[in-house]
Amino acid sequence: MRKSAFEGNILRLLRNEIQYELDRSPPSQPVPEFNSFTVDERPGEQWIILNRKFGENEEIKVEVTMFDGSVPVQKTNNITAGEDVKLHITLIVDIFKGDGSDVLEFVCSAWPDSVEIQKVFTRGRDQMAGLPYMGPGYKELDDVLQDSLYEYLEARGINDDLAVFLHGYMKNKDKTEFIRWMGTVKSFIEKK
Repeated sequence: MRKSAFEGNILRLLRNEIQYELDRSPPSQPVPEFNSFTVDERPGEQWIILNRKFGENEEIKVEVTMFDGSVPVQKTNNITAGEDVKLHITLIVDIFKGDGSDVLEFVCSAWPDSVEIQKVFTRGRDQMAGLPYMGPGYKELDDVLQDSLYEYLEARGINDDLAVFLHGYMKNKDKTEFIRWMGTVKSFIEKK
């Protein structure tokens, strides 16, 4: 049985779009590490995991989403009026100390050039049993405590340099996943 003209048109469009994306700006090979973090790429998924050890007994795991939001920003040049957007990435930072201990968890926002803490709380190592008290919002804490918690993360490599790296990494991952998705759709339509 011949493919319908409709399917043939979809296949042609997908092949052209894949080729266009590869020619215009092909994705780079994913970087396997950044500073002392190893990067688990997670092909086909919308997130990655970073891991590292810190000191004698700390393990740090950072779960990172692809771009999951944006805020408008005014363009600063006078040539074009309007708004640009600043992309947002969510980080879940888990800090483990020794076997069987609780986890100190930070929920953070990674903007193109900075990391912001949103929440800090502890939970059991095997996720949450029930809903723990998650403390006040980070911005509600005393300024000195806020600064100290940010320094705590910075010492462990969760800092503005990491935010810059993650934005570049996720831009590349977004393109890679888009091309992968088009190839998957194309393969499905090609099946007999």
